[in-house]
Amino acid sequence: MTQFFKASIETLPSAMLKQRSDANDRAKKSRVGKVWLVGAGPGDAELLTVKALRAISTADIIFYDYLVSADIRALFPKNIPAHYVGKAKNQHSIAQEDLNQLLVKQAQLGLTVCRIKGGDPFVFGRGGEELLELRSAGIEAEVIPGITSASGCSTYADIPLTHRGLSQGCTFVTGHAEKSLDVNWNALAQLNHTLVFYMGLTRADEIASKLLAGGLAADTPVAIIENGCRKDQRNIISSLNEFPAAVLREQVQSPALIIVGEVVRMKEKLQLAIQEHAAQAHVAETQYLLA
Repeated sequence: MTQFFKASIETLPSAMLKQRSDANDRAKKSRVGKVWLVGAGPGDAELLTVKALRAISTADIIFYDYLVSADIRALFPKNIPAHYVGKAKNQHSIAQEDLNQLLVKQAQLGLTVCRIKGGDPFVFGRGGEELLELRSAGIEAEVIPGITSASGCSTYADIPLTHRGLSQGCTFVTGHAEKSLDVNWNALAQLNHTLVFYMGLTRADEIASKLLAGGLAADTPVAIIENGCRKDQRNIISSLNEFPAAVLREQVQSPALIIVGEVVRMKEKLQLAIQEHAAQAHVAETQYLLA
């Protein structure tokens, strides 16, 4: 009897673990998972929100876009599968409709899915399309906002999107379209807003010519920000009539943002303030040493 009791005790834990494992597998198959649509911001990993980082670290599987930087990808858990589903110009790794269904199916398997997008999912990120597809399929889905490129890139370039006396508003415009941009150019030119064009490099000529025809002055300042919020960010300052040539001359590559408006002049003023302060400090230090 004693020997039988001892044997039962020794085999009990493994039997219980097997039963628990089987139960967990059945529960996972029966429950529906969740999808997080995460805004990763424009590139700097330190701009991720705490909530975004938590979603990344607790995911069962990750799907990420073209604009998700290497610094952010380095934060992905090493033991979690991460799949590229991005879209560069004329290079789509997967059709949007297929991606929508992929997210649905992964959640139906009981997985916690982290769908990571550059910038903010709801600003030219097709987040609305994916969220609608998921919720229509009965999938629990939640959006985590991210810093949109217009805000992040302009800030890192010392260009405020609005400034008292210069611009009381800001308008975001996508430069991506199958044929021509469906934009009321005359109204856009007369807004007296800062204009920010996403994905507009290949339409620089059209943007410039349409805004000039709409009444914007030829010397309206334009900033072209390449690789915003990353280590290799470039800020190219030009004017409305000259910026298409600057895009070609400087061989600007995507991702790049185009900012049109008087606020661009603030960059020079802010940089000048730093230089003046440094010069004053240098003079003061020299006088102190000579005293």
